Amino acid sequence: MSRLLVFQHVAAEPLGTLDRLIRRRGHRIKFVNFERHPDAQPSIDRYRGLIVLGGPMNVEDHAHREHLLTEMRTIEAALKQEKPVLGICLGAQLLAHVLGAPIRRQREAEIGWYDVVTTAAGQADPVLAPLGAQAPLFQWHNYTFEIPARAQLLARSSVCPNQAFRYGSNAYGFQFHLEANQALIERWLSTPAYRDELEAAGLVQDPETIRARTARETAAMEQRAEHVFGEFLDLVGRPLRRITLGSR
Repeated sequence: MSRLLVFQHVAAEPLGTLDRLIRRRGHRIKFVNFERHPDAQPSIDRYRGLIVLGGPMNVEDHAHREHLLTEMRTIEAALKQEKPVLGICLGAQLLAHVLGAPIRRQREAEIGWYDVVTTAAGQADPVLAPLGAQAPLFQWHNYTFEIPARAQLLARSSVCPNQAFRYGSNAYGFQFHLEANQALIERWLSTPAYRDELEAAGLVQDPETIRARTARETAAMEQRAEHVFGEFLDLVGRPLRRITLGSR
């Protein structure tokens, strides 16, 4: 049975739909919650892959959030050991930073639903190809990454040109929240700090607009997520058995 190491930063940003997909495929999960245990010193050595989730902090906060340095050292170790790495939102920015790419604040935040277009490399990529040529995906970020040297740009949007990249054969950074479902998005919209961030951004997509779009889009995004994350999990190790969603 393969084991995955997962870095979580705040309770409001869990694995989402990815949790169910991992467990249904027979993988075990070891969570390190840095909100609860900021001094944790995890090692990748006993694990077959690493997933780094999102969070409201930024890479530049490492001066007063030392766990971000711990995470970057672990990401670096996973890359050296050639183990699969998936970074989501903040996790993608940490991965890009480890690989030497700048992290910057965007001129305009991306919060809500945005069309993400895959590049030619993205459409040919074994993990991201199931996303298709274009798909509406959920976003929540003010910062983004540049594409690291020797990495491939896999997806872009009109607001944020760098949405996904692959480094080597098994390290991926996703700026978008493919793991989000309706319950998780509602949780963010109902969390005061997140709600204040959305209001301060002054975007066209207000909470009610996002809720309405979420009701229309999440089912299709969950289907895409199953296939994309399934391909990534195959890099971690073949599951003991394949179980399709909805089976018993």
